[in-house]
Amino acid sequence: MAGVRHSFLHRGRRLSYLDFGGPGRPVVALHGHYNEAAVFAPLAAALSPGRRVLALDQRGHGESDRAASYGRDDYVEDLAAFHDHLGLGPLPVLGHSLGGVNAYQFAARHPERVAALVVEDIGAVVDVDTAFTRRLPGPQPTRESLAEALGAAAPYLECSFRLRHHGWGFSFDADDTLASQQALTGDHWADWTALTCPTLLVHGTHSDEITPEHAREMQARHPGLVHRVELATGHVVHHDAPDDFANAVRAFLADPLAVAPSRSTAGRSDRGGRRR
Repeated sequence: MAGVRHSFLHRGRRLSYLDFGGPGRPVVALHGHYNEAAVFAPLAAALSPGRRVLALDQRGHGESDRAASYGRDDYVEDLAAFHDHLGLGPLPVLGHSLGGVNAYQFAARHPERVAALVVEDIGAVVDVDTAFTRRLPGPQPTRESLAEALGAAAPYLECSFRLRHHGWGFSFDADDTLASQQALTGDHWADWTALTCPTLLVHGTHSDEITPEHAREMQARHPGLVHRVELATGHVVHHDAPDDFANAVRAFLADPLAVAPSRSTAGRSDRGGRRR
């Protein structure tokens, strides 16, 4: 499902996003590290026509400009500017990994802007392992050779492949990613416990970013407010179990205020768990 690309300026920087269109009610989607808005094309297709997905290339990713800083406040401020640009009132916000923390911090600090929240596989305490970022391959002569250099991780990053002057690389800069990951690491319980909107927490049983025990604690801090769905996947739930993930999101957004029991679903087998 192809989206229409738009952009806007915030503090002199260009932020780009994809509008996947359709008559449905809008939902904002936020990718993780190494990814960009295009990664949500399958989810947008699965949620259509009931939902219109608006996916942001966050600072330093995709077609958005690089930035001097990748701090927590920077990302939240970008989301506020995106929300202002859209002018659509309170919206559901969905985020994976980096995007998940950005989403729940935005919801905690701007509760009047967020109608419901979907957090995919990230915790209230984050400790990012930057080893994968430090091992990213340099420019390669072909797209195929870049995929080969990445090995099993290639399917998770392929939406970010770009042909540059010196060869095939990524739509993000590795040094920027390191800075962003280092700023993401920390204890974010204060923002999580400040949430007031209905929230869906989807996590993988084989994730290297959040344990089932931590996910249960996140739910326990908000009894009746947070719904939890556990799938047998790695960190990138929307990739490893796209149908189950889309079904969980669709059901939640259809009635976010409904109190549903947490559930564990077999899902698809773990095909990776790279840190985002």
